[in-house]
Amino acid sequence: MTYQLTAPLLDACVLGIVVEEDAYGYTLTQKVREIVDISESTLYPVLRRLQKEELLSTYDAPFNGRNRRYYQITEAGRHKLQFYRQEWVLYKGKIDKLLTVQKEGDGSYE
Repeated sequence: MTYQLTAPLLDACVLGIVVEEDAYGYTLTQKVREIVDISESTLYPVLRRLQKEELLSTYDAPFNGRNRRYYQITEAGRHKLQFYRQEWVLYKGKIDKLLTVQKEGDGSYE
């Protein structure tokens, strides 16, 4: 992808994933990678920061004889995600206006 993913947008992506269901780090990385190129080494500091800000909580669950750390959205995380969603609609609308200037009369784009 040509465009860089900023920290707040990455936060919004992570919160948008875990609001649907709790997830462990590898799954989160794979889901984010479906959209943008990101490494686990980039994502884990984001997860720790979101946890420190109390937007995510964690719990461990056994899986094949080992524990997996799952990330779960908190109530504060839900509020932050709602804020990000509202901001995204406004931001996207402004960018769309800049990038999709229609020519008069024929409806095509310049």
